[in-house]
Amino acid sequence: MLEQTTIEYEKAVLIGLITQQQDEEKSEEYLDELEFLAYTAGGEVLKRFTQKMDKPDAKTFIGSGKMEMVREFVEANDVGTAIFDDELSPAQQKNIEKILKCKVIDRTYLILDIFAQRAQTSYARTQVELAQYEYLLPRLMGLWTHLERQRGGIGMRGPGETEIETDRRIVRDRISLLKKKIKKIDKQMEVQRGNRGSLVRVALVGYTNVGKSTLMNVISKSEVFAENKLFATLDTTVRKVVIGNLPFLLSDTVGFIRKLPTQLVESFKSTLDEVREADLLLHVVDISHASFEDHIASVNQILDEIKSADKPTLMVFNKIDAYEPEVIEEDDLVTEKTKAHFSLKEWKQTWMQRENTDAIFISALNKENLEEFRKTVYDKVRDIHVTRFPYNNFLYPEEYVE
Repeated sequence: MLEQTTIEYEKAVLIGLITQQQDEEKSEEYLDELEFLAYTAGGEVLKRFTQKMDKPDAKTFIGSGKMEMVREFVEANDVGTAIFDDELSPAQQKNIEKILKCKVIDRTYLILDIFAQRAQTSYARTQVELAQYEYLLPRLMGLWTHLERQRGGIGMRGPGETEIETDRRIVRDRISLLKKKIKKIDKQMEVQRGNRGSLVRVALVGYTNVGKSTLMNVISKSEVFAENKLFATLDTTVRKVVIGNLPFLLSDTVGFIRKLPTQLVESFKSTLDEVREADLLLHVVDISHASFEDHIASVNQILDEIKSADKPTLMVFNKIDAYEPEVIEEDDLVTEKTKAHFSLKEWKQTWMQRENTDAIFISALNKENLEEFRKTVYDKVRDIHVTRFPYNNFLYPEEYVE
């Protein structure tokens, strides 16, 4: 009989701030996402701690009183990791590690850790390694235990200084080497993209875990890895797809997330060339998520950063099978109707149906409305193709035929 393998999750606590810019509701939402990130990385969250402050405490992020509460819980429950929702400075991280005596990481490092787990190809691994080294460089003092003697004292001055400088030089050399490697692969990928001919290029973009890979599998009838975890896809997958009798290239790209580490945006800019060079974007949105409008804004912000915000875009509202509006009871005279109570029909009558917004509602998992989706994509790809090659437009009929 086969033995069942059980996954051992690392015990963790989450720590976040409530500020004027980030109220209690927003803080809770970010911690929900942080918990999902922790689960994706292999962590089990035992408790969340939040602190109301105007700005993070310079020494301990949440202040010494709250930190003592965290320490007591960590000690009593044998917690291995404390995860902070915002980026910690090297000094904060060092101070907190001294108090909690456990592993201390922030949202940025957690995302980098997931990316390191998920990277399959040499290119993705190189990009992630570069982002990790750029994150670690200013934190060397706190991360290398043998550097404790850097504090000085009799007989302790020289070797400590030499050692930390050596470590910094090694990391800087590694960063330089990785940048050269990425530059070389970029040139190779540029040649590959150029060799694809003049087919229309379509790119799937969207927040992480909205169902891009599932949709890719349905449209292209291929097997791209899809999982209900964050950042299931890191490596860009490109497939030749035929809808009706019209061929085009479809690429599935890395998902975006709020508070995406700057190092990752920089490292993955070359991967996002698939988005930059696309003729049409399919912006996939998980409409069943309470914060899907925030997700749209986050994706649009990154598209703007990579100068792709003005591309022709079709909004694809996915997971309509999982969408459930909040219900106001008939005898409830107090609760005011908000967007959370909108039915799909009501959502369709909002900004989604304005003159310049192309939107379609589907379920990639249950294959709902996929015929309408295929026809819409066909029409859009055909329009681009006819504009580019007016002399052979007779090959592709105006009406989509399955």
